[in-house]
Amino acid sequence: MKRSEPPPAGEIVIQRAVAARGVPTPASLRAFARAALPARHGELTIRVVGDDESRALNAGYRGKDKPTNVLSFPGSAGILGDLVICAPVVAREAAEQDKPLRAHWAHMVVHGCLHLRGYDHEHERDAQRMEARERRILKELGFADPYQ
Repeated sequence: MKRSEPPPAGEIVIQRAVAARGVPTPASLRAFARAALPARHGELTIRVVGDDESRALNAGYRGKDKPTNVLSFPGSAGILGDLVICAPVVAREAAEQDKPLRAHWAHMVVHGCLHLRGYDHEHERDAQRMEARERRILKELGFADPYQ
């Protein structure tokens, strides 16, 4: 029996609703996501937004009336889901935490992708599992431990 090649990994679509200043390139965002995803995954959209859009989505879906760093929306039927990442929040957090901006972007993309894969941090044991996975992925990408 002849084996066929596996289908290519799902497409990763990048949408920018805000200026690109300080935001990694689409190629970098895709590389961060691929590091956290299995070789075969459904379509993923990463949307980079400002404070207003993040706040509206966070209020509408989570009941929290403030912008947040990353929101994950699982998909179905061949669609992994959507990540909505707020560029101003990521920049503020990186500055407040004295982290390189690019490293924090990588962390937010990896973190969001792991949520889409079913990881969460609601309970201590789950948080430890998710954070350990994030550390491994980010180390493979060449970034320091985001929790130090």
